[in-house]
Amino acid sequence: MATIYLIEQGAKLVKEQKKIVIEKEGQVLLEIPDFKVERVFIFGNIQITTQAMKFLLESGIETSFFNIWGRLIGKLSPIESKNVYLRIQQYEKHKNPEFVLSYAKIFVEGKIKNMKVVLQKYSHNHPEIDFSQSIAELDGCSGELMRKVQVSSILGVEGRASAIYFECFSKMLRKGFMFEGRIKRPPPDPVNSLLSLGYSLITNEMLSTVSGIGFDPYIGFLHTLEYGRPSLPLDLIEEFRQSIVDRLTLEIINKEIINQDDFEEKEAGVYLKDAPRKKYFEQYEKRMQTEITSPETNQRQTYRKLMFIQAQKLAKSLLENQPYIPFTIR
Repeated sequence: MATIYLIEQGAKLVKEQKKIVIEKEGQVLLEIPDFKVERVFIFGNIQITTQAMKFLLESGIETSFFNIWGRLIGKLSPIESKNVYLRIQQYEKHKNPEFVLSYAKIFVEGKIKNMKVVLQKYSHNHPEIDFSQSIAELDGCSGELMRKVQVSSILGVEGRASAIYFECFSKMLRKGFMFEGRIKRPPPDPVNSLLSLGYSLITNEMLSTVSGIGFDPYIGFLHTLEYGRPSLPLDLIEEFRQSIVDRLTLEIINKEIINQDDFEEKEAGVYLKDAPRKKYFEQYEKRMQTEITSPETNQRQTYRKLMFIQAQKLAKSLLENQPYIPFTIR
């Protein structure tokens, strides 16, 4: 099944017989059988016909709209999932402070464990770089986490752990790329630009996943309520930031798949140019299709499938009062 990334400005997506067609100024840029399309990501000024829109909705094909720089604007959404019992449980659990606190800790605990694994693996492969002190500090954050009694305090621990981790992250970058810390928007440098783009993509995919299962995506447990913010997908991607986006960022920089000349300054930020953005999407899709051994089942699964499995596990946890175990990398 194919993921279509549309970034050719002025192009149009149309439905013709049993094909999805991308055209521009009367010329066909791409044709793909409709049964092979699984999701469509549209970036910037690209049109979509009514017939194509109807087909995408009826087929349940995930269709998302981003601005040209990768920030999610909106999605084509079919009729809401019929799983009303899950949403009722989600609302009830959200009103339970003890439940919210315990699950907020679980999400952050999983994130800190994955941060440690990234640092440990890099130190193992590059013994000239010693991250032992930082790993010990992350252990301290984990211990402190368990004593917290408010979600705001848990977010404070998560913030300190992230600062420790990203200080190390800068030392893992080669090829002259500078990174002084995580700044979300606008991204001031190429590394922040790549991280923001990747995080936006996996948030969007998790948003589609939780919505399809039947969750209300705006009700989270770690991320508090905020108008228009998909708090639950943001909760769940905390477990996947390091294994998917951070490792992808290191790989495409250190292997020189993308270099510093591939970026430009626009709207007070730094963003990928058009051609390198296509290369990024190729690498992102390759990463999402990478199979790893699940730490729980020992079965081989793609990262995209593992994200779906984690959302399903959360639903089962809410409906059946079973423990939720976060995804952790080995």
